[in-house]
Amino acid sequence: MSYRSILLNLGIDGSIEPLMRIGIDLAKRFDAKLIGFCAVDAPLPVTTAPEGAAIAAELWEQSRNEIRQRLNDQHSKFNELAGTVKAEWRDTVENPDHALVRASLLADLVVTGASLGASTGDGYRMADPGSLVLRVGRPVLVAARGAASLPLGRVVVAWKDTREARRAVADAVPLMAMANEVIVVAVDPNPGDWIGDGVKDVASFLAGHGIKARTQVIRTDDDEGSRLIDFLASVKAELVVSGAYGHSRVREWVFGGVTRSLLDEVWLNRLMSN
Repeated sequence: MSYRSILLNLGIDGSIEPLMRIGIDLAKRFDAKLIGFCAVDAPLPVTTAPEGAAIAAELWEQSRNEIRQRLNDQHSKFNELAGTVKAEWRDTVENPDHALVRASLLADLVVTGASLGASTGDGYRMADPGSLVLRVGRPVLVAARGAASLPLGRVVVAWKDTREARRAVADAVPLMAMANEVIVVAVDPNPGDWIGDGVKDVASFLAGHGIKARTQVIRTDDDEGSRLIDFLASVKAELVVSGAYGHSRVREWVFGGVTRSLLDEVWLNRLMSN
């Protein structure tokens, strides 16, 4: 099992170099194609002038032209940084969420930043991280804020016996195979034998892929998300693997508590599947 194509979701604002370095490193590790992607949209200006519609349309097209120029600049920078890596560039002037979900079918793995955590930020200029992990149907690697590398010394699987977590474990096998240490941890207020058996089964599954993992079950009277974050900090986790939980309400994505906690911990590298 490997990643043969990696979609790198790049922003239009700021430097793309840190995230590019992560993407290039992964592409080299897996001999994968690196697909640079950037989507931005422009809101239609609102004006109350009598000739408002014409003015709004002119301003909107001007904004879109400026975006196209900026996309060209990011494309040039992508090509410059990609070097000898097999690479492809795609961009579009449209809603970032919708465009990225559609483009994700090209990839085995989607890599993105989320500097604001679970907060959306400007939905015209960046994809919403929650929408991304819950909609793309691909594993999503959410890089730590400002990270320019993906260390894999210690990987932690945040285990919960759900479809999403099972999917995440399977999706992360190529990365865990490169780790020096893998820990499978379950956090629960009332951990029964079945939880202990579950983490052991995850370790057994990983052993079948040549990955040695130790297990730990943590009982907590506190919030599960907070206790998990404390554990990740205590073991100095370099990547956390988890399912992403949530459901849609009209146009809003609502997260499960642990998913939101992990997205908000911007110091973490997180691989999430849904």
